[in-house]
Amino acid sequence: MKPVVTDIDIDVPDRDKVLALFKHTVASNHSGGKNRQHNTGVYFHNVPVDPMTGRCSIDYKEAEDMGYFKIDVLNVSIYKDVRDEAHMDQLLARDPIWELLAEEEFCDMLFHMRGHHSICEQMKPSDLEQVAAVLAMIRPAKRHLIGKSWTEVMANVWTTPTDGSYAFKRSHAFSYALAVVLHMNILTEQLMG
Repeated sequence: MKPVVTDIDIDVPDRDKVLALFKHTVASNHSGGKNRQHNTGVYFHNVPVDPMTGRCSIDYKEAEDMGYFKIDVLNVSIYKDVRDEAHMDQLLARDPIWELLAEEEFCDMLFHMRGHHSICEQMKPSDLEQVAAVLAMIRPAKRHLIGKSWTEVMANVWTTPTDGSYAFKRSHAFSYALAVVLHMNILTEQLMG
């Protein structure tokens, strides 16, 4: 039986504060012949621990094959500007000013959009689905879609590449697109006072 493969990311405003609340073991990355700390991965259940480092003694990929369940806890600083759940709901319910994505200065302030103004300017995303597609087109496997019609983009952006090149998963793209919309509305709220 093939093991279940998961890829769970939890975005938080302050990773260290959150992890201090829970018993956890930091994941390991054994690439390049070195045993390094995984950038974001942790285990919230018992895993083999290296007594010298305190990290999981098994590389995170091998650990996944063995059935261990890594969760990536990510610092996403935009959440520090969200006052509470009601504020977040209000920000997400509001349509952002989509035209701001064509403004380089504004685009470069945004979570995951910094440095990709030219794609936004060319594609002119005007809804959540199109922002998700732009986030996918930033990755190598879907760059060829930049400049195509939205009809062509939407027909091809979520297909799995056959050449092994890196593509963004649809679920990740939509999650990050929501964060972009949230950030757009936070910045607009701050700029308008």
